[in-house]
Amino acid sequence: MAYVIAFAGKGGTGKTSTASLTIRYLLKNRRGPVLAVDADSNACLNEAIGVKVHATIGQLREESLDTIRGGGDRPGGMSTEQLFDYQVQQSLIESRGCDLLVMGRPEGPGCYCAANNIIRKYTDKLSETYPYVVVDNEAGMEHLSRRTTHKVDLLIIVSDPTVKGILTAQRIHALVEELRLDVDKRVLIINRVVGSDGESLKKMAEKSGIMVAGLLPQDEMVFKFDLEGKPLMELPEDAKVMQSIFSILDSLEIP
Repeated sequence: MAYVIAFAGKGGTGKTSTASLTIRYLLKNRRGPVLAVDADSNACLNEAIGVKVHATIGQLREESLDTIRGGGDRPGGMSTEQLFDYQVQQSLIESRGCDLLVMGRPEGPGCYCAANNIIRKYTDKLSETYPYVVVDNEAGMEHLSRRTTHKVDLLIIVSDPTVKGILTAQRIHALVEELRLDVDKRVLIINRVVGSDGESLKKMAEKSGIMVAGLLPQDEMVFKFDLEGKPLMELPEDAKVMQSIFSILDSLEIP
């Protein structure tokens, strides 16, 4: 089974950026491909790793429902489930040792939970063939109750250098315990830290029982890449944020 790393945090903390740099780390320092799962309805992990999305789980679900409603033909006499299995396999985006599965934005009321259930099913199923799975969750806490995966080996909560960000991290930390989620290890990374500004926030987080894995510095190179639409996976290895995230992940002793 795969080693599953999931990301959580409030919106705008750099959660997706941190997830993409973690994928970069795994590809460089570990063997085997990575399954990346963008479980955010506002999908943008593909931009951070530099690939185009041609189909999402939400879109495939709608197409399958339309086929059923319209009585359309299914290739080779496939059942609805077999057809959808095939479509999901075809929707996997392959790129430089990293395959991407995207939830996307389904249409209609009440569809997010259905799409999330599909993501969970196929994440669990596909994880049997990947050594690592990286899940970029939606901002906030609702996704925790929907359980994108049945088991998480490492939950990385990402905060910006604000009290509000730390308070959200504390709530996420508490909710994991409240829901009794199957999470082996939880850590916090404080992102976009300038100078020593993160030290007081680190102490605040640690007082609530959260393990702070490290601080990521504000890096103008990240801003420049975002401004120019370049994927963060292509950041040079001497970038401050790259050196910091690699050091943090080394300390977490990912197998």
